[in-house]
Amino acid sequence: LEQAHGRTVKISGEDVVLDVAGARIEEFPMGWRHRLLMAVSDPNIAYILMMLGIYGLFFELSNPGVILPGVLGTIFLILAFFSFQVLPINYAGLLLILLALVLFILEVKVVSYGMLSVGGAVSLFLGSIMLFESVEPYYRLSLKLVISMTALTVLFFVVVLGFAVRAQRRKPTTGMEGLIGESGVVTVPLTPEGKVRVHGEIWSATADETLPEGTRIRVSGYERMMLKVKREKET
Repeated sequence: LEQAHGRTVKISGEDVVLDVAGARIEEFPMGWRHRLLMAVSDPNIAYILMMLGIYGLFFELSNPGVILPGVLGTIFLILAFFSFQVLPINYAGLLLILLALVLFILEVKVVSYGMLSVGGAVSLFLGSIMLFESVEPYYRLSLKLVISMTALTVLFFVVVLGFAVRAQRRKPTTGMEGLIGESGVVTVPLTPEGKVRVHGEIWSATADETLPEGTRIRVSGYERMMLKVKREKET
């Protein structure tokens, strides 16, 4: 203020002499809203919050009723969008990130031999690079963070995909489906209908040929509550 006193500046085209000697200084501290905004307005923090929010919502949608991931994911997304108020968002980058998530989800649902995952990884990387539109270095995402988050996202969905594929290929162990492929023995001759014992239980069964009592059979299918069986080949 001492250095500024007496200087001449132009205001609306007119010369004005600054008279600030002995001026009273008043402090206006930030409110809680601006302090929070300042804390989360770092582009890297905003990006991490957005990705954590997406992970949380995806996990909640994949496992309804867990609740906690969905709640945390919603909170993270709200904080991310709150910080986006002061950041120069490039909506093309944001759409690429959303497209990547759609591709990852489709990879879980549709077996594409990894092609959708590759497309999702490329889309996520490009979208992250383009997310903030500014030439200023402090608005740019850390390249290490982008690479790490892309790799983590791909790993996350690959693990989920692996569990999903294994669950689909796993042989049922309960109900009528769990009896298919199991062996048993005829207790009432099949002519072509009769009774068989499988897993210690007596089931109504039918066969394409007449099978006498004591014949070893193998379950090939079922229709309603009737098992379809075939003569078990001797080994």
